[in-house]
This record gives sequence, C-alpha cells and structure tokens, in this order.
Amino acid sequence: MSQIIYKIAPEALWRDAEKNGSFTGAPIDIADGFIHFSTAAQARETAAKHFAGQTDLLLIAIDAAKLGHALKYEVSRGGALFPHLYAPLGLDAVRWVKPLPLGADGRHEFPALEDE
Repeated sequence: MSQIIYKIAPEALWRDAEKNGSFTGAPIDIADGFIHFSTAAQARETAAKHFAGQTDLLLIAIDAAKLGHALKYEVSRGGALFPHLYAPLGLDAVRWVKPLPLGADGRHEFPALEDE
C-alpha cells in the first residue's frame, strides 16, 4: 500500500485544524465515522467526483505510516481499496499542504504526487 495518502479539504476547515492541532474531518467524514483519504492514483478522481468546481481547496499529503492501526484500507468506489482513518488526524503526520486550484478546463490542477 502507498505510504503517502492524500486528503482534499476546504482551506478554511484545514486552517481551523492547524489552530486546533488536529483534523477531525469534514462534515462527510464526521457523518461516516472516519476520515476519507485517497491514494495518489485515486486523488484526481476523488477531486472530480466529490469536489467538482470547488475553489479554495487544499491537497494535504499524509505519511500513512504515522497513522498506526486507526488507518484501514477498505473497499469503496468501484471495489478499490481506499484509506480511511478511524481517529483524528494528528498534524505530525502531515508531509505538506498545497493549494488545489481549478484550471481553465474546470478541473483541479494537482502538484506532483508521491507514489504515482
């Protein structure tokens, strides 16, 4: 499994997490009982499916090895295994945070992703 996983989050929500010292999830995460992540191979599809047309998003790279047993890879979209975290995300696991702007074509412009 990938050692770097990714979270797409609204910037305001992520900045609150930075102030609080941990990320407890977006509303969908809280409703589902876990924090949704994507692998490098899944991130673009996740952006297109769940964040189409949204601005003010960030892409957060997470060191999966630092998440311990609370991280589970579970079957989701199309039968693929997606990383789900059953705990708050500690900011010590964050590798980097980058903007995820919309391009002229209306799709999000991703930086280079590790483990692609």
